[in-house]
Amino acid sequence: MSKPRILVTRQVFPEIIDLLSQHFEVETNPDDEMWSQEELARRLADKDGAFTTGSHRVDAALLAACPRLKIVANMAVGYNNFDVDAMTAAGVQGTNTPDVLTETTADFGFALVMATARRMAEAEHYLRAGLWKSWRYDMFAGAEVHGSTLAILGMGRIGQGIARRGAHGFGMRVIYHNRSRLAPALEQECRARYVSKDELLAQADHLVLVLPYTAESHHAIGAAELARMKPTATLVNIARGGIVDDAALAQALKERRIAAAGLDVFEGEPTVHPALLEVPNVVLTPHIASATVPTRLAMARLAADNLIAFFDGRGALTPVNSPAKS
Repeated sequence: MSKPRILVTRQVFPEIIDLLSQHFEVETNPDDEMWSQEELARRLADKDGAFTTGSHRVDAALLAACPRLKIVANMAVGYNNFDVDAMTAAGVQGTNTPDVLTETTADFGFALVMATARRMAEAEHYLRAGLWKSWRYDMFAGAEVHGSTLAILGMGRIGQGIARRGAHGFGMRVIYHNRSRLAPALEQECRARYVSKDELLAQADHLVLVLPYTAESHHAIGAAELARMKPTATLVNIARGGIVDDAALAQALKERRIAAAGLDVFEGEPTVHPALLEVPNVVLTPHIASATVPTRLAMARLAADNLIAFFDGRGALTPVNSPAKS
């Protein structure tokens, strides 16, 4: 019996390709090209499954061109590149990689809070430019982190991890807003208090965004929301591009209507809104919140295991939809 045919859409760890090759006929992307949707459809037309990294859109048009496709395994916890309804209607299983990146991403989110509050990027650029000639009492004086109010919008696994770091490690007062309130035991573990979105914005010393991207969360933070924040507040986005109106944020930073921002994700990435590159009070990183070797390897392994389990007849390990069996 011939093996199922799999397309790996971006470059990934060699050991993952070796694992997949034990179970499937594998086509890879060794040059790590960002294929157009047309090229992706051409390569997927004769494939039974795909290993993706969130770079490509899986929508109705692509699915119509790929009638053999049965499963798409995303090497990411987010799956806003999936049209889940279209995949379900087409009988295509989607999977993601939850849990394995929670703590690493929470580490990075809190690091970005620290770097933003303490103006680390501004200070480094100043030093590298050779401008540091003497000490001043107010030189790059930033905001306190310990004992301040940490506000989290989106209290899933990663949000809870950031809350624990803030509350237990830095004695922060933690407030949060979510689509649904956490169970009392989880609130107690995170030392977090549920508030309305308006209260969250008004009270935040450091606002961290960790909510999934959906049509409803598009521009959840725009000009109106930024106007409700303290002028001394900072904003950190480790969720997804599009949750923040980047143009409105750049304007608020330029006018010092909030103190600073730390961004790991952007609208239309890898393109970054040019106005964000012109303001000094922002820390910018290229979508690397989960980027440690052990975590990225675990993500890749879970995506591969989803493909293996699915074609072995055991079912996907971490499904994001429930398509009808063909």
